[in-house]
Amino acid sequence: MTLKRHYQLVPGSALLLRRLIPMAIILMLGLIFLSSPARANPPRVDVLRVEGPIVPVVATYIDRGISEAEQGATACIIELSTPGGLYDTTQAIVGRIMNARVPVIVYVSPAGGWAGSAGTFITMAAHVAAMAPGSRIGAAHPVAMGTGGGEMPATQAQKATEDAAAWVRSIAEMRGRDVEAAQLAVRESRSYSDNEALEARLIDLRADHLEDLLQQLEGREVALIDGRKVTLNLSNAVINRHQMNTVENILHTVSDPNIAYILMTVGMLGLIIELYNPGATLPGVAGVISLLLALYSLGTLKAHWGGILLILVAFALFVAEAFIISHGLLTAGGIASLVMGSLMLFSQGGPVPEISRSLIAGVTLGLSVFFIFIINAVVRGQKRPAVTGSEGLLGATGVAVTPLDPGGTVLIEGEHWQALAEGERVAAGEEVKVVAVTGLKLQVKRVS
Repeated sequence: MTLKRHYQLVPGSALLLRRLIPMAIILMLGLIFLSSPARANPPRVDVLRVEGPIVPVVATYIDRGISEAEQGATACIIELSTPGGLYDTTQAIVGRIMNARVPVIVYVSPAGGWAGSAGTFITMAAHVAAMAPGSRIGAAHPVAMGTGGGEMPATQAQKATEDAAAWVRSIAEMRGRDVEAAQLAVRESRSYSDNEALEARLIDLRADHLEDLLQQLEGREVALIDGRKVTLNLSNAVINRHQMNTVENILHTVSDPNIAYILMTVGMLGLIIELYNPGATLPGVAGVISLLLALYSLGTLKAHWGGILLILVAFALFVAEAFIISHGLLTAGGIASLVMGSLMLFSQGGPVPEISRSLIAGVTLGLSVFFIFIINAVVRGQKRPAVTGSEGLLGATGVAVTPLDPGGTVLIEGEHWQALAEGERVAAGEEVKVVAVTGLKLQVKRVS
């Protein structure tokens, strides 16, 4: 006899199994999806570009770029090419880089680029410093900015040099770079080529281009300020370039000595034209805007106030020539003041480029010709007989509208005037000539 067992499911258990099996399948698929490396997002590298003098707007741009990179980027690369800039601005940038919560790589590029003066401190402060072929770094000796006298006093120069040397030593020690080579860049204005900088351990590597840099950075370990150690994984990294915004671009463009000089000249010229021709509006508006941008730029670049005042005096002398007969002495003084003020604006030979001598010559020549032309026009106008107002009516001829016996109405240059006849009675329709003006009445006589 064969015994058969019959198993019967508890009511409702079949329904429970039908619900659990799909849920288990979905759970396993989800785990497989999340654990699959092929689904992971590629690393992101934020790239900033700094080219030109190191001025406050550059510090704002770098701070914004690093802050955005800290929100999910693997690294932040600063492509740098600068002749130098302001010391306090450099301190702000270096502090931001050293306290960044994301690896910051400074890449002196393109080929032939320069990390001069302030650029030396910025490059050495990076977690990884790199240079392109043909680039150079160094010449970081402190110079006078805005003193207008060329060289700093000996005591002040020594203090500035010692402070900069201590600062660069601190940066070099923190980043494991050669302290002596760094100090030579400050104390003796030593410059290094890309190969020399690599040999002197001022930088970490040389790279031909950005892609080469990313390849060389792959797998490098970087220590951040909070103690974390980050291994750079930049294979197949997505390049995310952060450009300066419109306002930053404008401020960085005007933060150039040559642009500031042109804006100041255009601003003063616009205001003078508005004074000569009230109501023109456009020259005045353009002049005010140009002058405000020039004052921002000159203040940013710490221009010598003596030079600014001399330029203002030059324009005042040009204007005075139109109202004071000096036989050209005021114009000559204005030209001399303009030239001296232009040369004094950035005469200290700092890291920010000076005003081009050819630009100074062109502006001086152009303004001299312009004001000489204006002055000659004013003088000719002063010598010309008056053609408007009461004086302009003297000697004018017209026709008697009504009989003048002695009073009546005359038509002079298309206008009706009350007139008194001088001498004999004047009949209507006869030609008369104005001999005097008394208030709003003309004194006329009949033309023979």
